[in-house]
Amino acid sequence: MSDPVSSRTRPSLLERMSAMLLRTPDDREQLLALLRRSQERDLLDAEAMSMIEGVLQVAELSAADIMVPRSQMDVIDVSQPTPDIVAFAIRTAHSRFPVVDGERDNVIGILHAKDLLRLYAAPGTTVRSLLRRAPMIPGSLRLNVLLRDFRSTRQHLAVVVDEYGGVSGLITIEDVLEQIVGEIEDEFDHDETAGNVLELEPGPNGARWRVHALTPVAQFNERFGTTLDDAESDTVGGLVAERLGSVPRRGDRVMLGRWCVDVLRADARAVRLLRVEALPESDGDAPR
Repeated sequence: MSDPVSSRTRPSLLERMSAMLLRTPDDREQLLALLRRSQERDLLDAEAMSMIEGVLQVAELSAADIMVPRSQMDVIDVSQPTPDIVAFAIRTAHSRFPVVDGERDNVIGILHAKDLLRLYAAPGTTVRSLLRRAPMIPGSLRLNVLLRDFRSTRQHLAVVVDEYGGVSGLITIEDVLEQIVGEIEDEFDHDETAGNVLELEPGPNGARWRVHALTPVAQFNERFGTTLDDAESDTVGGLVAERLGSVPRRGDRVMLGRWCVDVLRADARAVRLLRVEALPESDGDAPR
């Protein structure tokens, strides 16, 4: 004979089915799966889905993952003659510049390009007098925290420093926003493929690199010692899409030889930016 108490407390079949259909996602992967099903049912368009994925990934990436490395920074030395500084600002077409005093590790402030007009409007003005405070952040700072700091302080650029206080690179609010909305281009943007492979700070398994998706497979092979076939795909981004069997999304991962490749930036149409990291031989595929 069934226990009347247990019968009353046991969920009915309808209740169990409702809980299964309406349950709250338990983790990020379940949430993404739910959102992707919504996209498949045309409740979300591809652009909206791409931005949602970007918002979720911003909380997982750090400043070191997307910063402009130290070697690629355009900096101004405070001791340079004014005409040279103005010419450099015009040539590089940035709105803000880190200013150093002698060495790249000695950043003394940020110079706004528009402030250079004061050098001519007010005789006697010096570059040093135009400098604004340079925010210093660790490379481990999460992008969602950095974005909040940018908004609260109304800053647009920060200098990334290592554990010893040396300069590792720089990052802008545009870099962070591009993780959410995709590439933000203007008439001054240069050809990013000129620096296809940029070295990042080492990770737990050693060196890491940021690689543009348009990097030719032949260049990737030469740089990373692989023998990847470029018969079907000319670029690394195309090869990643081929391995995945679909348009890559932020957070996707593939193995290319012994190299682990993570998608850092992508939109509804194509992958844009990748992170390449060496894994121990026992954890990855054999080089090919």
